Amino acid sequence: MGFPEVRPRRLRRTPAMRRLVAETHVQPSNLILPMFVKEGLTEPRPISSLPGVVQHSRESLRKAAAEAVAEGVGGIMLFGVPATRDETGSGGIDPEGILNVAVRDVVAEVGDATVVMADLCLDEFTSHGHCGVLAADGSVDNDATLRQYELMALAQAEAGAHVLGPSGMMDGQVGVVRRALDKAGFTDVSLLAYAVKYASAFFGPFREAVESALVGDRKSYQQDPANLREALREVALDVEEGADMVMVKPALPYLDVLARVAEMVDVPVAAYQVSGEYAMVEAAAANGWLDREKVILETLTSIRRAGGQLILTYWAAEAARLLRRI
Repeated sequence: MGFPEVRPRRLRRTPAMRRLVAETHVQPSNLILPMFVKEGLTEPRPISSLPGVVQHSRESLRKAAAEAVAEGVGGIMLFGVPATRDETGSGGIDPEGILNVAVRDVVAEVGDATVVMADLCLDEFTSHGHCGVLAADGSVDNDATLRQYELMALAQAEAGAHVLGPSGMMDGQVGVVRRALDKAGFTDVSLLAYAVKYASAFFGPFREAVESALVGDRKSYQQDPANLREALREVALDVEEGADMVMVKPALPYLDVLARVAEMVDVPVAAYQVSGEYAMVEAAAANGWLDREKVILETLTSIRRAGGQLILTYWAAEAARLLRRI
């Protein structure tokens, strides 16, 4: 006696059935909203290559942060854009620097209602645009940079950040920052390590957003897009050094890497849907080539399916609204 005919389509027949058997779910609490704040602004300034995203003033940042919390986003990642820069990125260490002031503003506004994160990197604050201090030959001095990261981490922790995001891809950055925080009594401050950050062409609009002064590239310290095993080694090192969470950046071009990372670690895994990914969809939707809202949710689902428990996306607040309508 033969088996009855198998019809997988039975489980796709209605929206209710598809919801019932869905294997992957994206929730607003999975989403983290990156936000830019520029020193000296009195009102938000649009970013031309990131439609719908702005450089915030301090006042508009507080308001937007409160709105994001009301939408239920899981976290906010803050990036500062200073009025002046120098060779060592001292504005990132100054307690009155724009990023540290913004952290205090947002924590004062939302408290513990969401997770307030600060980008821990010098690139927004250096006059040369690199993520660290330069040696005499123009290369990035890894160890000199780590000393700056220690000071920057302490400044961000003093400002009240719940999570710091070491993103400069310096060797040993997680261990150095963890030890500095613990020694200073900031044992409850978590680290979201940018463990896998590729030297990607998808970062272009971000560089407009932070008004980067970079000339050239960061290939000597960011990872080669061709390499997977190297990325996994970096993740293992960061977890060993004390990372509480690890990140893969960018997201969509590296879903295979994300899946491997999620399989190998027992800490939460994040993925950053970067500016170029956002800009591509917005441009195609503006030309009528894509259904914008459907593509937003499909891309987020793909990242979640690959293993991204936390997703940094410029659509976080909007996506949270869309998710409630499903």
